[in-house]
Amino acid sequence: MTDRIFAYTVILEREIRADDAEAIESAIRMVKGVAEVTPQVANASDYFAVETARRELGQKIWEVLYPKSGV
Repeated sequence: MTDRIFAYTVILEREIRADDAEAIESAIRMVKGVAEVTPQVANASDYFAVETARRELGQKIWEVLYPKSGV
């Protein structure tokens, strides 16, 4: 028996103004089988999470390029 999918999460490339996002919401609603489309409003914790991840990734890349030990 195959798995059953009940939901998809769509993440936008960048934040979009609510009035500009209406076309995207409408397009998703037109897809067959879509029961609900709920926009998520960006807040400060979203920005903190992105910046923390970006800083940690940058630090790891820096450590690969310039290791502390003389490897």
